[in-house]
Amino acid sequence: MQTIHVNGVDLGVRTDGNPAHPAVLLLHGAGHSSAAWDERFCARLAAGGRFVIRLDSRDAGVSTTYPPGKPDYALRDLVSDAAATLDALGVRSAHVLAMSQGAATAQLLAIDHPDRVASLALHASTPGGPGHDNPDLPGPTEEISALFTAEPVEPDWSDRTQVIDYLVAAERPFAAASRPFDETATRALATRLYEHARDIAAQITNPFLIDAGEPWRDRLSTIHIPTVVFHGGDDPFFPPAHGEALSYEISGARFITLPGTGHELFPEHTWDTVLAGLADLHNLRAEDA
Repeated sequence: MQTIHVNGVDLGVRTDGNPAHPAVLLLHGAGHSSAAWDERFCARLAAGGRFVIRLDSRDAGVSTTYPPGKPDYALRDLVSDAAATLDALGVRSAHVLAMSQGAATAQLLAIDHPDRVASLALHASTPGGPGHDNPDLPGPTEEISALFTAEPVEPDWSDRTQVIDYLVAAERPFAAASRPFDETATRALATRLYEHARDIAAQITNPFLIDAGEPWRDRLSTIHIPTVVFHGGDDPFFPPAHGEALSYEISGARFITLPGTGHELFPEHTWDTVLAGLADLHNLRAEDA
């Protein structure tokens, strides 16, 4: 783990593998941090001949935080931070693997900094980013919509047990309905997020308040790099049609449905499928993944 100073902020960065190998930049979703990526998944990526870079975005992990409810940055700043992180690490171009808000950042990174992105792997995403109106695509389930109109009472952010319980409860509605909720894995995730956070209240609050800027769905056709779109077959936030539309907008993109998966970061049962898809995308042998 190291801290880099770019664009006037401090960002936490974790790296695994040989820096001489092709770089893969991992961008997490809103409310998460670099700790969301399972160590075993990252180890398999690195063992497959990749230099794995996990970035804490602003307000996440050990990066610069802002008062809860008052994030002083926008989505485009996260895009600039991603490019600046590659500069700081001496990486000219990286494969990018990203989820949800991270995938929105990755889309813009490929559009605005095409020379920095070797390939795109987008998960649990939508064309043009969250917060933009796509009337041709289905909305979230009623349960998810209700969460945004009647949000649960916040915990005492200084109470470790309360916060971890809160994080587990927050993940539950986004999990796949077609398989039992994995309480053990989710609690382990929540614990990692809590223990890695400089300010867990800011991490859980601020990323959902930032300005996404102007829609960019009509610019996705300018992306001409190898792309794969992963999407949970049970995603209640962005139903699968969002991933299908995203893959359609990017020329040549491959769409891979992940059965038994909701709006969640690659449950373990998906790893073989995801790693094989990445190996193909990165022109590496699947057996090396």
